[in-house]
Amino acid sequence: MKNIFYTLLLAASALTLASCTADDPDESKSVIVTPNEEQTEFDKWLETNYTTPYNIDFKYRYKEVESDFDYYTIPAKYEDAVMMAHLVKYLCVETYDEVAGTAFTRRYFPKMFFLIGEWEYRNNGTIILGTAEGGRKILLSGLNHLNSAMAMGPEAMNQYYFKTIHHEFTHIMNQTKDIPADFQLVTGTGYVGDMWNEEPYESEYLKNGFITDYSQHSYQEDFAEMLSMYITNSEDRWNGWLEKAGEVSASKISAKLEIVRRYMKENFNIDIDQLRATVQRRQADIFSNKVDLFDITVK
Repeated sequence: MKNIFYTLLLAASALTLASCTADDPDESKSVIVTPNEEQTEFDKWLETNYTTPYNIDFKYRYKEVESDFDYYTIPAKYEDAVMMAHLVKYLCVETYDEVAGTAFTRRYFPKMFFLIGEWEYRNNGTIILGTAEGGRKILLSGLNHLNSAMAMGPEAMNQYYFKTIHHEFTHIMNQTKDIPADFQLVTGTGYVGDMWNEEPYESEYLKNGFITDYSQHSYQEDFAEMLSMYITNSEDRWNGWLEKAGEVSASKISAKLEIVRRYMKENFNIDIDQLRATVQRRQADIFSNKVDLFDITVK
């Protein structure tokens, strides 16, 4: 997905390190050291709302070892981290609690979130919004653009953050239960790898039987895009895409959706229509200010 935010060009400066007694750095410590190592009120809130009930480590302090060394990364702002912790809890964690039960969330939801402030920029003009690693960790980038996305509304928030979380969680579920073999046969000749953001693929994905341009990368990404796009968008919006795709291509998208529907029901006893309704309702709560996104009172 193309970056629509204006960003500052960051200049990297090289540092020469003096020799010391240990040749290797201590990678167990943060690159950015806070003067006060004591547990903050936010840490206590995270322990109460993430660690204790779900065994989830929500990392908002910058840790070099958790970042991707292939990209320039920066810390997330504290206020944005607090907001995101509330958003992930209300829109994702508690959504799956409501639809699938707390036992499901505790078993399958990733055990670590790591936040960074900027997007990870690739040299082909695309940005990495998030990644899932080993079925246990989700990296969320671009936290310092969170307020801009909130001001733009639900569609921007889904495009840059919450569709990403549901997409990456789908990958984690796929590592537990394999994608059905018949899924990749529906549009099997349409996958184009890294050319997905080039023309004509970037603009004609619906006519090719894909719900997003990135779906054309591979059947694994297609599956994750199908589920995440379905549950984060309204029925009217989804039907609008099918109409735009045309009858033949819409039938392919619908066929893939039915496989996703069957997969979620048979493997996790989740009705994706109920999941979508819950996501939409909770999303409306956020944008009608029914949820305090900055309250870190331990209750």
